[in-house]
Amino acid sequence: MVLLKVSQIGKQEGDHLVLRDIRFTQQHLQKIAIAGASGSGKKRLLKILAGLIQPDEGEVIWESKRVKGPYEKLIPGHPEIAYLSQHFELRNNYRVEEILGYANTLLPGKAEALYEVCRISHLLQRRTDALSGGEKQRIALARLLTGSPKLLLLDEPFSNLDLLHKKILKAVIRDISEILHITSMLVSHDPGDILPWADTIFVMKEGQIIQEGSPEEIYQSPVNAYVAELFGTCNAIDDMEVKS
Repeated sequence: MVLLKVSQIGKQEGDHLVLRDIRFTQQHLQKIAIAGASGSGKKRLLKILAGLIQPDEGEVIWESKRVKGPYEKLIPGHPEIAYLSQHFELRNNYRVEEILGYANTLLPGKAEALYEVCRISHLLQRRTDALSGGEKQRIALARLLTGSPKLLLLDEPFSNLDLLHKKILKAVIRDISEILHITSMLVSHDPGDILPWADTIFVMKEGQIIQEGSPEEIYQSPVNAYVAELFGTCNAIDDMEVKS
């Protein structure tokens, strides 16, 4: 079942075309990862999908209805699409259960199950200023999920995490799909975060998707040196060397 359809998305910023002719679909529970060098447009694309940035061209279709951008809505965003920014914020000096309670639309039993999935049940009585960065991130994620989204967009979720908290968050993201049945898409620069997780990878360069495929296809058959270097060390062979 197609949840998301992206058609000919383009975005101009000043004299620079930051996104051009982006098109793809996402199925229910399909795990999509977006990779690319800094400035390739992947973060802007994620925000357009969430309804937080207005595209200049094309449209995003969610379950057969167009996602409106911030120029068309008083409060930007889509109620069924949750976006976790790399720069999330939590209010200081609040208990975790208070932070979560403000956004919670779930029945008590379902909320408790969600907190278990996010590995934060033991943190509910703690104050936000006494938490680690990894704990705060999982709480920010749980806060989004209490709104019952169907699609979760994750912007560099593993950056600035130590190995322990990265391992925990990877388990959380896995369980969000398998237990909560929420479809996910993430942006990451680390092939170790993308290759074992994704069903499909989009590689972006200069605002375009230059390769799409399974992790095996992307890793074993990169279309050029740029893609190969994103996903591991490689040796470039000059055409003249091959011909000689």
